[in-house]
Amino acid sequence: MRLAVIADIHGNDLALEAVLADIDAQGITDIVNLGDHLSGPLNAARTADILIKRAILSIRGNHDRYLLTIDPHEMGLSDRAAYDQLQPQHREWLATLPVAHVHKETFFLCHATPTDDETYWLEALTAVGTVHMAQHSAIEAKAAGVDYPVILCGHTHIQRAVRLSDGRLVVNPGSVGCPGYDDDQPVPHKVEAGSPDARYAIIEKSASGWHVTFRNVPYDWMAMSQLAASRNRMEWAKALATGFLD
Repeated sequence: MRLAVIADIHGNDLALEAVLADIDAQGITDIVNLGDHLSGPLNAARTADILIKRAILSIRGNHDRYLLTIDPHEMGLSDRAAYDQLQPQHREWLATLPVAHVHKETFFLCHATPTDDETYWLEALTAVGTVHMAQHSAIEAKAAGVDYPVILCGHTHIQRAVRLSDGRLVVNPGSVGCPGYDDDQPVPHKVEAGSPDARYAIIEKSASGWHVTFRNVPYDWMAMSQLAASRNRMEWAKALATGFLD
């Protein structure tokens, strides 16, 4: 059994197409998508069209929730940019997506943690905003009651796999389309992937158990960087071009 896991596309249709082509080249037909599909100053509507056409099993992330529940005049810049591109059929599709899902009685899908779509799971922050790996005990605590061998999450855009003490595997596939971002909650901080590649993961069952392969896929990231720049989102332009914010 082989499963491709994607997350955090953030409206980057070119990165999504590159990842899907790489998945197809691997001969993998089973794909799951962990949310935050559209938010950003890029191509939200076309990204939604690709996901809908491919009928990829998808769940809802926090930014997908914002697109459905927040007044457009109160949205952040990235959510509003995406909202303004979306047609009724795109919002209807978002509204059908669950917040969590169990796939093939084996894989538990959530966006951030099993109980919250905004909380960091495999990462934590210092008081001054340094991002670091969370303590094993804290990771274990958030997995309580999720009795599936593989648990899949996104949200932080950081590729990571953690083996729990009972053998369960928690995997974040990284971000397909947003290799760097900053946030002011709960304290100001930034996340940087260090390269502009599109990212995803392959989960595979072998005789020794479940294991993960992380894939970093090149694509025409300068086209997306230039698009962000043309829309006066220079922090996006920098991150898309380099994987860094500074």
